[in-house]
Amino acid sequence: MAPESKAGTAPAEVGPIGQLPSDRIVEAARLVRKGRTYSLAATRFPGMPLFPGHPPFQVLNFRTPRGIRVSHAEPWGPVNDAGLGYMAEYLMATSHSGAHLDALAHMTVGEDSHWYGGGRADAHLSDAGPVFGDASKLPAFFTRGVLLDAPRYRGVDCLPKGSPIDAAEMEAICAAQGVRVQPWDVVLIRTGYMGLWPDAAKMAEHKTAGPDVSAARWLRDRGVVATGTDTETYEVQPAPELGSPANPQPVHTLLLIENGIYLMESLDLESLARDRVYEFLFVALPLKIRGATASMVDPLAVI
Repeated sequence: MAPESKAGTAPAEVGPIGQLPSDRIVEAARLVRKGRTYSLAATRFPGMPLFPGHPPFQVLNFRTPRGIRVSHAEPWGPVNDAGLGYMAEYLMATSHSGAHLDALAHMTVGEDSHWYGGGRADAHLSDAGPVFGDASKLPAFFTRGVLLDAPRYRGVDCLPKGSPIDAAEMEAICAAQGVRVQPWDVVLIRTGYMGLWPDAAKMAEHKTAGPDVSAARWLRDRGVVATGTDTETYEVQPAPELGSPANPQPVHTLLLIENGIYLMESLDLESLARDRVYEFLFVALPLKIRGATASMVDPLAVI
């Protein structure tokens, strides 16, 4: 296991963003000129569309004013002449519900089921989830963000189902939008998929467009610390290049497992695209939950 920092978290559990220079934070703050914010998350609700490998999102009542009265509960003791009540609920959901950030321990590869930074299932996977690179180690994000709008570049509303975005197209989109991806950036890639939210039938007709492995290499080579798309899988599926040995998610493997570059999925990028906002301050504050493999987030783009 990698050595721990003074804060108690091994650098390998945080990834490259843990070395984000302070001057880049200051530069990112200077991108705010209008004081306008864009939420990059859609509302979560029971029955919401999710990647089929995840459990459904549920909101279940635990306490209600009527329930307190009928059950003669006394949460504050026996004196309640005012009839005070309250509501509280269980959230039963995967941390990968809606807009979310994958922890470094989310994806594994190889017979030893290893993940970024030296995590291995035999050594670091407990009955309560991973203990190395889990969501409790997720950092805050306050850095420059860039939007690459693939549908606008192609002149369509939404990319076709399973359509790959390759490195050459990433470069061409940057040129068309007049932006340049720089080290320490967070790059968000729009396919138009969330423009169909939450119509599951229409969304199914456009599922799993996204970056291919050449685009992943392009992002890695430019030194980004995180990247996200508006789909449930981030990368194009099925993968055009499985490699050898065959890997159904080579982009996750290259970015998350091999390089510690965080991935975000199901981001709502429609408002940014509508206003043609291609450069902004990106802010995301993940929930630090021990043993979780992701965090639901409500990121902000600020201009």
